[in-house]
Amino acid sequence: MNVQPATQRTRAAWSPIVLACLGATWFLWGTMYLAIKWALVSFPPFYQMGSQFVAAGAVLAIMARARGSAWPTGKEWLGGAIMGALLISGGYGFMAMAEGSVGSGLVVAFTAIVPTMVVLGEWPYGVRPDRQQAAGVACGLVGIVMMTQGQAFSTSLGGLLAVITSCVTWTLGSVWSVHGLPGGAKIHTAQGFMGHASQMLVGGAVLLAASRAIGEAPTWPPAPIALACWVYVMIAGSLISYTAYLTLLERTTPALATSYTYVNPVVALLLGVTLGEELVSGFEWMAVAVVLSGVVLLMWRRAPG
Repeated sequence: MNVQPATQRTRAAWSPIVLACLGATWFLWGTMYLAIKWALVSFPPFYQMGSQFVAAGAVLAIMARARGSAWPTGKEWLGGAIMGALLISGGYGFMAMAEGSVGSGLVVAFTAIVPTMVVLGEWPYGVRPDRQQAAGVACGLVGIVMMTQGQAFSTSLGGLLAVITSCVTWTLGSVWSVHGLPGGAKIHTAQGFMGHASQMLVGGAVLLAASRAIGEAPTWPPAPIALACWVYVMIAGSLISYTAYLTLLERTTPALATSYTYVNPVVALLLGVTLGEELVSGFEWMAVAVVLSGVVLLMWRRAPG
């Protein structure tokens, strides 16, 4: 990924395009999780995410070619494969798998641990948290431990392992996109929309291959609500919000790019409890509050860049 130097990313922190991308990741992403759960009625998790990203990647590649972008080189396809495998195959695929047994709101609330994991992931690159950020890390970890003791995750080991895998791969992709691989090697992806498209195409293809390998079988014809949710997630989640997230990684910092974790859990929980009729216990609400308090401590002063 071709990221801007740190000084340029700092100056670009509050540009109009960055603000638009923040809006997409904060709010659109928050709405897509319940839609993913509803689409699971007809589209299994790996198949659903894989087909959505292949479709979104094809649309984005056509748009990029129409604007004169060249196809990625071999090195750029490799970089796109690395990022696609981490962010899409791992991050999206296992998140959707977790929603098969855990409420969508709680899955999103759990992913609020990502900023804490990003801070820990940047440690080997010499980025050290100050006292307030260290307190945020500790608070976030306590909240996550509390959440695992709640009824939803304590009764679904598979869902817990799936969401942990999603968070780990998403964190690695986010950190490596900015700082490079361990040892200093940079990840090279094509610029702009073509780079984003290559990640979607490869990451989606990996998920479709995994779906076939484990014997997932979509329902044909799909239920109308499932098909409508599939289209919505493909556009709002895969095409718009994921592209917005990659743009934030390119133009700002991992801390600001992951600031969606402030808003997504609130949006997803409210939608899950109201429209989705999901049950969240008082203890689980308390755990969510502790996790979000950690996010606030962690990112309050880092957000400007």
